[in-house]
Amino acid sequence: MSATPVDRRYTKSHEWVRTDGPELLIGITDHAQSELTDIVFVDLPKVGRSVAKGESILVLESVKTVADVYAPAAGTITAVNEGLKATPGLINQDPYGKGWIFRLKAAGPVDETALVSADAYDAFVVSAPSSH
Repeated sequence: MSATPVDRRYTKSHEWVRTDGPELLIGITDHAQSELTDIVFVDLPKVGRSVAKGESILVLESVKTVADVYAPAAGTITAVNEGLKATPGLINQDPYGKGWIFRLKAAGPVDETALVSADAYDAFVVSAPSSH
C-alpha cells in the first residue's frame, strides 16, 4: 500500500480532499482505486452544478463494479478533470495527482469533523472489512 499523503483530509467513503486556495480538490484514495481495479469510465459532473454535502456527484465504472463519489461539502463544482474522459485509468495510476476528479468551491466552512487525517484514514481502512 502506498503512503497516504498527509497534505489532505479523507472521508470514510474513500474520497480525499485537499484545500487549494478557495477551492477543494477532490479524488479517490489509493485504497479505493485498488478495490475498484481497472477504472474504465468516469461520469464527470457538469461544471457549475450545485451539490449538497454527501450527495453522489459521479459514478466510476471499473471492470469489476461501479462506485459513487460523494461531495465532502456543499458547494459548486468549478472544474472537472477532462483528461479522465480519454484516460480514466489515470485514477488507478496516480490517484493523488493526475487522477484528481473535480474541484469544488465550498458554500461555507468545511465540516472538518467529517474528514479525517491520513493516519486515521489508514487505521479505518485496516479495520474495515475488505470488499473482496
